[in-house]
Amino acid sequence: MKILVGIKRVVDYNVRIRVRPDGRGVETDGVKMSINPFDEIAIEEALRIRESGKADEVIVVSIGGDECQQQLRTALAMGADRAIQVNSSEALQPLSLARALLKVAQSESADLVILGKQAIDDDNSQTGQMMAALWGRPQATFASRVELDGTTARVTREVDAGLETIEVELPAVITVDLRLNQPRFVKLPDIMKAKRKPLDRTELGDLDIGADAPLSVSDFAPPPARGGGIKVDDAAALVAELKQRGLV
Repeated sequence: MKILVGIKRVVDYNVRIRVRPDGRGVETDGVKMSINPFDEIAIEEALRIRESGKADEVIVVSIGGDECQQQLRTALAMGADRAIQVNSSEALQPLSLARALLKVAQSESADLVILGKQAIDDDNSQTGQMMAALWGRPQATFASRVELDGTTARVTREVDAGLETIEVELPAVITVDLRLNQPRFVKLPDIMKAKRKPLDRTELGDLDIGADAPLSVSDFAPPPARGGGIKVDDAAALVAELKQRGLV
């Protein structure tokens, strides 16, 4: 059984985001970059499934320039068996990402695809769902628990009303939530071993996924600064202030 895990290179979640002076994006020069936190959880879950004896191989894939090899090596250091870089100099939309991941999954004959539920840079939460639809296979999103039994995955997922448990037949796509697990700490010996693990590189054009969606972002702006608060004497004064501001 093969598990394919998609990962994305993003600005580290501990870094304060700064918009570039020209408003054409966020500042990345000299900024720490990391694996998207949700994707890191996806890697950890795939490794735990393999370590339980229910999978034979964990493959990580990232779509981007050569800079994403750093994150792929980190995934290998965590314990993944192989890595694949789909080389692309352009930022792709979720539909194109889903098409590319599907091509890789089909070429690797993946039995299970695990993705983070969303990336912390664009927060689209679309790629996993689109991939499952294109693949014609079941999906289980926002997973907080995953149990495999042969060719069936039992997934507990987080929904607005609480928790929902569903069963899907493999091959399938699962997107994971924060409460699924705690990713392991990468040790120095594992980082050294990761340098000898295979990292394959393929061109996005070789996958023949077609043109990207006609969508572009024209401008970036930081959120407006928060104003100072005021104190009121009692509940009546609070209600009056809210009415004055048109909030009630």
